[in-house]
Amino acid sequence: MESNQYIQFFDGGIEPTLEALGGKGSSLVTMTSAGMPVPPGFVVTTAAFDEFMSEAGITQEIHDLLAGLDPEDVAEMEKVSAGIRADICSKPVPESLRAQTLAAYEALMARFEEAVPVAVRSSATAEDLPDASFAGQQDTYLWLEGAKAVTDHIRQCWASLFTARAIIYRLKNGIPNEGLSMAVVVQKMVNSKVSGVAMTLDPANGDRSKITIDSSYGVGEMVVSGQVTPDNIVLDKVTLTVVSEHLGDKHAELVPDRSAHTLVEREVDDERRGRRSLTDDELAAVASMAKRAEKHYKCPQDIEWALDTDLPDGENLLLLQSRPETVHSSKPAAPKASTGGYAASLGIPASGGGTLSGGAGSGTPAAGTGFSLGSITASLLKTTA
Repeated sequence: MESNQYIQFFDGGIEPTLEALGGKGSSLVTMTSAGMPVPPGFVVTTAAFDEFMSEAGITQEIHDLLAGLDPEDVAEMEKVSAGIRADICSKPVPESLRAQTLAAYEALMARFEEAVPVAVRSSATAEDLPDASFAGQQDTYLWLEGAKAVTDHIRQCWASLFTARAIIYRLKNGIPNEGLSMAVVVQKMVNSKVSGVAMTLDPANGDRSKITIDSSYGVGEMVVSGQVTPDNIVLDKVTLTVVSEHLGDKHAELVPDRSAHTLVEREVDDERRGRRSLTDDELAAVASMAKRAEKHYKCPQDIEWALDTDLPDGENLLLLQSRPETVHSSKPAAPKASTGGYAASLGIPASGGGTLSGGAGSGTPAAGTGFSLGSITASLLKTTA
């Protein structure tokens, strides 16, 4: 199957645009085109969402419902949001769109010896912008298997454009609903043995001569919820030598339970807890990949990465997302001593106990930080609903 107006494969050769693929989708296609190690997948474009909404005939009704809302009236917001999302999930998808989505899913599965689980990830046109902090405000679903599960959750991603928190964010930041659209990413699920984030500056002080890496075992939801403290390593950007490091407790990890289609918590033994979750070679590889992303995008980056258990060492480092760093990159850095890297920039003490998000696994920014977590340690790592 070839890419077209409604379906665009990451490696389909079509120039990515924010308008067609949303923030997450356009970034993944761009990174794939640049030769970065991105798990394969495709995007159900905004044209598909727009056609669905047009056929459903509910666009104007939604605009009317949202026009008079008070962003401070949370109860009313939740009520209106629930009604809109139920309406979207109850309307039929045009048969031509459904057929193309199913064909794309089968084409993706054909790349593997046997069917693999996928993640279905929202990619709104207003997310992942340099001046916005949208991460986690729309839905992502993990470890989905089979065409029906995928198509059902694509629709739920469409509906999540109108979650209460997303509506409130847009209202408070003057982002109009008119013209807003939603693409959806369908991507091979990463079986993470270690995952985390890397920033091509020190987020504690904006020092662009540093790279800061946070890592922990398994997938990253326990980092987001504050249940574990990750390893935090600061490296010199030129030499990639370690400037400072703090070993987190890493007492537990989340790993996939394929039979239950979910993530389960497992205790980390004392030996693994007492050492860094990345080897020296893996640490250098993550830092080098972060530098490549910064060079490609020409600005400081906040990347999400994982080491995939299913792939051999040396080929298992995958780039899941790269977005502009939004706090320090628009102003000159003021170098000073690092105070703990990524978590410290959010006001989280090195001993843990805080939360990197507005709620466990929500992926929304912590109050007052103006900072946005990426999907691997936030919205992408929620357990499938």
